[in-house]
Amino acid sequence: MNKEEMTYSKAGVDIKKEGKTVSQIVREITFRRDGFGKAFEEAGHFAGLIDFGDYFLAMTTDGVGSKMLLAEALGRYDTVGIDCIAMNVNDLVAIGAEPIAFVDYLAVEKHDEKIASQIGRGLNRGAEMANVSIVGGETATLPDMVRGIDLSGAALGYLKKEDLVDGKEIREGDYIYSLPSTGPHSNGYTLIRKLLERWKIDPRGRIQEALALYPDLKAALKDNLEGEEYSRVLDLGKKQQSIGEMLLEPTAIYVKPVLRILRERRVHGIAHITGGGITNLLRLKGEVNFIIDSPPEPPALFLFLKALGNISWWEMYRTFNMGMGMILVTPPGELDSLPGVRRIGKVAGGEGKVIISPLKLHYEEYF
Repeated sequence: MNKEEMTYSKAGVDIKKEGKTVSQIVREITFRRDGFGKAFEEAGHFAGLIDFGDYFLAMTTDGVGSKMLLAEALGRYDTVGIDCIAMNVNDLVAIGAEPIAFVDYLAVEKHDEKIASQIGRGLNRGAEMANVSIVGGETATLPDMVRGIDLSGAALGYLKKEDLVDGKEIREGDYIYSLPSTGPHSNGYTLIRKLLERWKIDPRGRIQEALALYPDLKAALKDNLEGEEYSRVLDLGKKQQSIGEMLLEPTAIYVKPVLRILRERRVHGIAHITGGGITNLLRLKGEVNFIIDSPPEPPALFLFLKALGNISWWEMYRTFNMGMGMILVTPPGELDSLPGVRRIGKVAGGEGKVIISPLKLHYEEYF
């Protein structure tokens, strides 16, 4: 049994190096348009902002990433379009913008009309869920560069200037709430695929079948998980869904619930929990500590992944959303009565840390 701890970095994704690469690109981009339509420099942590009179236009871009390889392994592409829409529109609502338009970019090794149809259906479904129009796109055939398919996109939104949610209003004593995720969403899939490869697990099979096939896998679950956690993974294994189907569950689209909250409640900050996991909170404000004292119980699928790689809790919460797809920071008690929203912590004085107190986990930097 392989007891070596797997990490995102060992799987091939070093998020610190990725952050340095992004910084190098940003450092070289110095030109700014003047006059009407100039960039707004003071905010835009999850999306870029453009000055548009009494409004801001907000723009963002993102993709499905290596989750596409899992779709390829299962021969199922009908949900990845939803992921593509979700990853973009969720970033827009994280600054208070309402998404209105989307364009996609599809890079392929070769054309397949059936696959294209499935991707198109997913994009349309995601657009409907987010209430955005798909106004254009680009398809590139790149046989010398691409092995398979890469799907990404960009989204446009708008908001009144006074409605910007940039984290500046966050203060000591604020409450922290989470909205549930539907799974890993579209992050951490390079690590996930390496875990499946490590155990030679066929994603088309069920967890129960993998446990029966590999006795060492069952032992790994027992070694890595507490009794109740172990039982929850076994219960998950009884479902008829394959492992791959569970992992292909599309990213939740938070546009409608978050916009409703913004209309009716006071919100000081919003974090879309994507790459970097819980450390995305540090993008909101650096002069406070975010104390997570009541995190939701990690969904059983994350427990299964943790056991596959002997992964530490610190690495899990830095890589995956762990059941918290979107986090909102508000004045005390603001969202206590809302169904489907969980209070997970509070803001305290500090110098910029995320602390998950029940697990004694500390994070001091994003990426």
